[in-house]
Amino acid sequence: MTTLKPGEVNLGTTIMAVKFDGGVVIAADSRTSTGTYVANRVTDKLTKVEELIYCCRSGSAADTQAVADIVKYHLDLYTSQHDEMPTVKVAASLFQEICYQNKNNLSAWIIVAGWDKQTGGDVFEIPIGGSLHRPEFAIAGSGSSYISGFCDKSYRPGMSKDECIEFAKNAVGLAITRDGSSGGVIRLAVITKDGVERQVVYGNELPAQYTG
Repeated sequence: MTTLKPGEVNLGTTIMAVKFDGGVVIAADSRTSTGTYVANRVTDKLTKVEELIYCCRSGSAADTQAVADIVKYHLDLYTSQHDEMPTVKVAASLFQEICYQNKNNLSAWIIVAGWDKQTGGDVFEIPIGGSLHRPEFAIAGSGSSYISGFCDKSYRPGMSKDECIEFAKNAVGLAITRDGSSGGVIRLAVITKDGVERQVVYGNELPAQYTG
């Protein structure tokens, strides 16, 4: 099992992505923690790697930022060489190759999501170890343990954009309530062929959860 190196910062997070007809919704909390200390309460864990392709980062903040920067460089190079935008699958394959080749040195669990003209909305997941998966929706991070049952029960194939947004809000909101390493605000992005629509759900607007 990959562990953090001395002085390394853990995102300690909840990230997710879900497909709908015409695009994807990605979401994450905003807390970065170092043990019991909150290093940053307004982190943006939704990282743009191409115009319509984003990654959601969990694990070591340094590792995931470095991997995202490397992938962004290669995607920019791909666009210049091929004179067209890369697909989400190309981006996910780059993430997977880097994570697999360095699996003993990285602590990185990454969700890659976006829109391309070949597939439309697409979601890929690269867990620690560097395998590659293509689910209908993906959740990861420390908070995902608390919401896996909720997501399995609540997800339905063919959900609309608005239903996916509510699904993501409720899932990440529940993780923030239950997981001490998840917190802050919920950052969302809706990615379609028309562009990226960013949203922020502040703490006083989080979906109400039963806390006993």
